[in-house]
Amino acid sequence: MADSMVEVEGLSKIFGPHPEQAFDALQAGKTKDQILEETGQVVAVQDVSFEVAKGEFFVVMGLSGSGKSTVVRLLNRLIEPTRGRVHIGGEDVLQLSKEGLRQLRMRRISMVFQHFALFPHRTVGENAAYGLKVQGVDEDERRRRGNEALERVGLGGWFDNYPHELSGGMQQRVGLARGLAPDADVMLMDEPFSALDPLIRRDMQDLLWQLQTEIKKTIVFITHDLNEAMRLGDRIAVMRDGAVVQIGTGEEIIRDPATEYVADFVADVDRSRVLTAESAMREPRRTFSPDASPRDVLTWLDQSEANGVYVLDGDGTILGVARDDRVAAAARTGETSIKGALMDGYATATLDTALQDLFGDSSRHSVPIAVVDGDRHLLGVVPRASLLATLSGDEETV
Repeated sequence: MADSMVEVEGLSKIFGPHPEQAFDALQAGKTKDQILEETGQVVAVQDVSFEVAKGEFFVVMGLSGSGKSTVVRLLNRLIEPTRGRVHIGGEDVLQLSKEGLRQLRMRRISMVFQHFALFPHRTVGENAAYGLKVQGVDEDERRRRGNEALERVGLGGWFDNYPHELSGGMQQRVGLARGLAPDADVMLMDEPFSALDPLIRRDMQDLLWQLQTEIKKTIVFITHDLNEAMRLGDRIAVMRDGAVVQIGTGEEIIRDPATEYVADFVADVDRSRVLTAESAMREPRRTFSPDASPRDVLTWLDQSEANGVYVLDGDGTILGVARDDRVAAAARTGETSIKGALMDGYATATLDTALQDLFGDSSRHSVPIAVVDGDRHLLGVVPRASLLATLSGDEETV
């Protein structure tokens, strides 16, 4: 992957004094439970590989016991890997000395945990800037950067307050600010919102998503919540029994699950929030140029049982819609082209528009929704039938 910030290859963790017994058993095709019963070794993570690009929001998700939280702790050696390779920013993490590892944790990696772990005797600002204090940054610079991080998470003006004066959601914002203040290359986030109530959790997801659009951090985010993963992640790694069973975008995982386990896992996901216009888009049956004859266009509309058709210039830019009643009027008056019959009665979307945002427009116009780029070039259309089929998972029927 170009511009990889995190590279993980063959990462494994066996808890127990004789890990080679577990590896031999895995090679023989035995399950985690069988290995535990026969050898006493616990297979926590097995042969995990992935890459995270610079600025990517990468989610590792799975149920309890899947190994996801162990993976994130292996990346910065809070837990020592048994086998494998971890590179962060090109640096071989497993070859670092104690001092090198300390420098990595201070300067290149920040971590946000599920539990806020704020120091009650330090102010909100001192908590936010604690990583900078560990780095030896002077007090004035700590205050400036701590304030800046608090501003980013919506806590400007709270620098001199204490944690007990904040709500749970506000305290987690401080935890997020503490992760942002050192401006590390990589943020590791281990189920940071799972202890929050649903409304606050949604607010924190919104905040993190907005921050990511602004600062484009490289984030490895751990969660057991599929909807959270789908909402936040650029790509998602699904784990089961210590192994990664699929990596892909949320849309790829929903549309093409790699295993029956993944298919069952995503069965109840709200597809309208995850799938996009690109997934329901198809080529228009036909388009016309503005010089087309009204009678030719009307004949095609009649044969196709359509109410309208897109009219494009030579570059594929939408000029308007030729609707049947206006085309018929142009034909009656002897017009030689449909230029004068064009109208703006159509809706547009981009490739990444969520399907849930298309419902309102899907039956309001005489032509399917136009999927366009930034220059309004027509990339494809989303007919209502295609929208409904994609949501139901029956795309092949359209």
